[in-house]
Amino acid sequence: MQRMGMVIGVKPEMIAEYKQLHAKVWPEILDLISLCNIRNYTIFLREPENLLFGTWEYHGNDFRADMAKMAADPKNQEWWSFTIPCQTSLDTCQEGEWWAMMEEVFHHD
Repeated sequence: MQRMGMVIGVKPEMIAEYKQLHAKVWPEILDLISLCNIRNYTIFLREPENLLFGTWEYHGNDFRADMAKMAADPKNQEWWSFTIPCQTSLDTCQEGEWWAMMEEVFHHD
C-alpha cells in the first residue's frame, strides 16, 4: 500500500459547483476508483487560497497502468469534462501533470 497526496487550485467562482459535483459523485466513477486500486480517497478544500488537497491509498501493483485505465474510461472522461474546468493547475507542475503530486514527509497511524 502506498499513500499519495496531491494538490491543485480551484477557481473561486467554481467552488460551489465543484462541491455540488462531489456531493453526488456518479456511481460509475466510484466503481472505477476502486477498480483502479484506490482506497480511502479524500479531497479537502482550503479557502481563501482556493486549493484542493487530495489524498488516497494505492493498493495496486502498477500505478501507471491503473491511471491509464482510469484516464481512458469514457465515463471518467465525461466526469472530467465537468471537474477539470473548475480546477487550475499549479505553475510548478511537471510536464503532463494536472494535479501536483506531493512527497509524504510524515505519517502516524
